[in-house]
This record gives sequence, structure tokens and C-alpha cells, in this order.
Amino acid sequence: MAEVPEIRVRTLVDAPLREDGDFVLYWMTAARRPRFNYGLDHAVHHAMTLGKPLVVLECVRIGYEWACARFHRFILDGMRDNAAYFAEHDVRYHPYVEPEAGAGKGLLKALAQDACLVVTDDFPAFFLPRMLEAAADQLDDVVRLDAVDSNGLFPMHATDKVFARAHDFRRHLQKTLLEHLEPAPLERPFVGKDVTGGVVPRAVLDRWPAATKGMLEGDEVAELPIDQSIGPAELEGGFRAGEAQLDDFLAHRYGAYGEGRNHPDDDAASGLSPYLHFGYVSAHDVFARIVEREEWTAEKQPTKATGQRSWWAMGESGQAFLDEVITWREVGLNMCSHRSDYDEYESLPDWARKTLAEHAGDAREHVYDVETFAQGETHDPLWNAAQRQLRETGIMHNYLRMLWGKKILEWTEKPRDALAVMIELNNRYALDGRDPNSYSGIFWVLGRYDRAWGPERPIYGKIRYMTSESTRRKLRMNDYLERWSDAGG
Repeated sequence: MAEVPEIRVRTLVDAPLREDGDFVLYWMTAARRPRFNYGLDHAVHHAMTLGKPLVVLECVRIGYEWACARFHRFILDGMRDNAAYFAEHDVRYHPYVEPEAGAGKGLLKALAQDACLVVTDDFPAFFLPRMLEAAADQLDDVVRLDAVDSNGLFPMHATDKVFARAHDFRRHLQKTLLEHLEPAPLERPFVGKDVTGGVVPRAVLDRWPAATKGMLEGDEVAELPIDQSIGPAELEGGFRAGEAQLDDFLAHRYGAYGEGRNHPDDDAASGLSPYLHFGYVSAHDVFARIVEREEWTAEKQPTKATGQRSWWAMGESGQAFLDEVITWREVGLNMCSHRSDYDEYESLPDWARKTLAEHAGDAREHVYDVETFAQGETHDPLWNAAQRQLRETGIMHNYLRMLWGKKILEWTEKPRDALAVMIELNNRYALDGRDPNSYSGIFWVLGRYDRAWGPERPIYGKIRYMTSESTRRKLRMNDYLERWSDAGG
């Protein structure tokens, strides 16, 4: 019964295990999946060690910023799948959907009163770090609280350094990542383990009842006091849909990913970012599937750390995809886990803030407010198409996200305004918004993880420059533009 690596566990309330408790409580908050999940593995391990049942608590709040029917429905899809999975394995699962803001207050502490320990997920962005701090305060005199990092292949706290460039982070991974690949989280956490389901106290059930079947099926989302103007996406949430998306990518698009991922018409992107953000798909599962397909072994891997992108001993698609899902995704986890100001303008590199300040007063030919941007009503058909895709579906083609951000910088009065607009639109509409990787992309527009570029230009200064015209020439996107130029009326 292997334990989770110590580097992935942070004890937020350092209290002894309560051996007289009724159950081990796993509070699922970010890794919303029952497979390949270090947090669940940690909880199962302690349940087995203590000979106690397991209770899994998963909640969705009402009062979080940008709460809307789109995000709620995506989360509820996952809760529906989790309910079925835990029922199959006789583990007690309590899904709670807050009917109004603040109604869930006290639920965690009430359940923790009877727990041997509480295990939760360690996620470094959005409101979750503040939520864990509040939980630690509530449980300080009650029970031990462990937060487990199940976000990426490289443990967030395996280094104290914040990397300023992806090249430097990549070089660090080339030196250290292999030692962290094992033990991987378990695909089948209950196989061979006699884990039983605990009993949720009647007082808890009466005050915080489990979500109804209709709520988990999405039939009652429209009744919740959240933004209903941003409706559910066509994309289905949940770990089963996430694993199906991975299967489909590997079967139909993976071979073309290396060359075709930047071309909207080629449809070679993985489509996994929403599932990674909500914790439905594990980076370890993705890596294992790529390794199997590429017949990769650690012995084949070069030992020299160069920081170059093509560092995996694999084909072009494998190299390109793993660099995105590991290097670029996890450099954001690195930033967010070590700097609380990851989403603030002041976190930009000194050179970027300096050049943007020098050009903050440059004349802008076009200036739009946030709602004009939101509706995709600028003068630029390509930008409008990308924004309409985001608004209607909750996703945007990855390459076009770069252009999307650059033009917002160009069409707002000040760089700080541009940052605020990018964060607002991305977090309002994107299924993969509010995520370390999203913040990496937004701040890259303004110079994070980049370098100074020449020639120096109006508005941009030394920030990397992009144009719709050059993007249109470089990419295959006729079908994309035909689809999204008039979307949404």
C-alpha cells in the first residue's frame, strides 16, 4: 500500500490523527476525479491504516466570482459521474450544491468533528488558496488537515524558485523531473483494498442535504441564483468525458498535433484544457498514455539539460504535446504556488513594466470598453471570431488566444486596463479560465516568460508584437472564420 510522496503533502493543521474518529474525510475541491488522484490515494491509505471507512465530500459554491450556469453545469456533470463511481465501490459520497450564497458555511467543520483526519486538494489559484486558509482556521482545534498536490508531474513544492522563463523551467525539469514520476497516482484506487463507506451524520444530512438527481443531471441549474446569461456549453464535464476526450485525441488528432496544432482548420488540438482545469483529467494519465503510444522509457531520455523544447526522446507530436502539457502548464503552477500576486500587474518582469510605462501614453487608433470586447464587436473580423467562439462555447483556439490578448493591449487606454479586460473575459467565459495556465497565457501577452523584442513599437514598446494580418496569412483558418464570423448573431 504505497504512500503518496511526502513532497506532495502539506499539513495545514498539524494535529495527531484521531484514531477514535468515525471515518477519514476526503474533501474533493480541485482534483475532481476518482482516478489518478494523489489526494484520494492519501485518504484511502489512511483509511486502510486506521481501519476506518471513507467519506468523500464534494461541493460547489454559489458565491464565487464569475459563477454562471456554464461552469456550474460542467461541475455538476463531474459530480454526477463521481456519484456513480463511488457508489460502484461502496464508498460514501456526499455531493452538496449550495442553493444560495453562504448556505454551505459550517458543513466542512460539522463533518470534520467526526473525522480521523481531513484530506483535501492543494490548488494554487483562484479562491482555493484562501478557502484552504479559512478551512485551516476552522479546523485548527478540531482535526488534522492535509492538502495534497495532484496537479502536475512536477510537485509544486519540489523547488522554492520561481522561474522567469519557460526555458529555465524546462531546463530544471530536464534535470529533476524523472525522479518525481514514480510513484504515480493509482488508476484504480480501491482495487485490492477493503475500503468501506462511512456514515454521514443525520444532522449534517438534514442541514446540508445531498444534491438531488435532477440537480446532478443539470435539470435544476436554471433555478440557482447565478449568472444564467452564460449558458451551459455543449462540452460535457466529468472525468468520463475527460477520459473520452483524451481517447479521441490520441485516436484521431495526435498524429497531426506537431504540425497542425496552430492551424484552426486542422482541428489538431487536444481539447483537454477544460478537463485539466477542473481536475477531471490527470497529467499523469495523459503522460502514461503518451509514453505507451511512443514506446518511451526513461533510459531513452537524454541526460543533458539544455532547456530546448525538443527534449523528449519521442516523435514530433509527442515532444510538442508534452512541452505544452508539462512545461507550459506547470510553469504556471510554479508561479501561482510561490507568488500570491500572480494575477497582479506588478508581478510582470521589470523590463516589461518599464517598456509598457514608456508607451502607456501612445495614441490608440481604436479603444473599446469591456462589453464591446465581450460581444465581439470590434473592427477586426478575426478577433471578433475568436471572441465569439469563446463566448458561445467556453473555449478558444490556443494560437488565437495569443493574438486575442495582443489586440486587447493595443485597443485599451492603458496596459493595466488591458490586463483587467483579459482577466475578465477569460474568467467570465472560458471553461479553462481562473487557472494557473490561463494566467500564464494572459501575462505572457504583457511579457511574462518572454524577452524584450525589437524593433520598439508604439503601444507595445519592446513587448512581442502580433498582427491579425500576419496571423491570417500564416494559419489555415477559412473554415474557422466562416463558422465564427457571424456566430451568435
